[in-house]
Amino acid sequence: MLRFIARVYWSFSRWTLMTEPAPTRPSVVLGAPHTSNWDFVLMLGIAWRLQMRFRWLGKESLFRGWRGPLMRAIGGIPVDRANPAGVVDDLVRRIRGGEVFGLVVTPEGTRGGVGHWKSGFYRIAREAGLPVTLGYVDRTTMTTGLGPTLTLTGDVGADMDAIRAFYSDKAGLRPALRVEPRLREEGDPRPAASA
Repeated sequence: MLRFIARVYWSFSRWTLMTEPAPTRPSVVLGAPHTSNWDFVLMLGIAWRLQMRFRWLGKESLFRGWRGPLMRAIGGIPVDRANPAGVVDDLVRRIRGGEVFGLVVTPEGTRGGVGHWKSGFYRIAREAGLPVTLGYVDRTTMTTGLGPTLTLTGDVGADMDAIRAFYSDKAGLRPALRVEPRLREEGDPRPAASA
C-alpha cells in the first residue's frame, strides 16, 4: 500500500526521483541539505517507493501525546537531547539483533542557523560499522533520491571531502539555509585574519 501511495505521489509531484538502489544492509542515510520540513515528506516518498525500511531520530517532544504512536509507526526513534548517549547502544543492539534498516540522519541537526554539520552520524556509522548512504534534495534540478553509499575510513578529512564533493551542487529546498558539509572537528577552513 505504501509503495502505491509513493508511486502516485511521484507521478504527480513536480520533483523527480533520481536515485540509486536502496542499500540492502543496515546503513546511515544522510538527509541533506536539510533546509525545510518538506524534506521529511520527500524522504517518506523515497523510502516507500524503494520499499526501504528506515528509522529516523527525532527530538523527544515529537513523540509526546497523540503524535507518539504515529511518529513511531513511520520509523521514529525518540532522542532525549539531554542524555543522547544510549542511542548508539540501542541502534547497535537492533542491528546485531538482525534488524535491517536505513537510519536517516539530518547532519545539520536543524533547518538553518548552524555553521557546521553535527558529527553524530559519523560516530554512529563508525561505532556500529555501518556504511553511509548520501540522500539528497536539490531544488536547482528539482531532483531527490539516494546517491552513493560510502564506507567511512576513519580519516575524517578524507571522508568528509568525499561527502562534500557529492553535496557541492545540491541546494536544498531553501538554498539560503544550506550548510556546508563540514564537521566542527575539521576546524574552520577559512584563513585566519591577520592582526
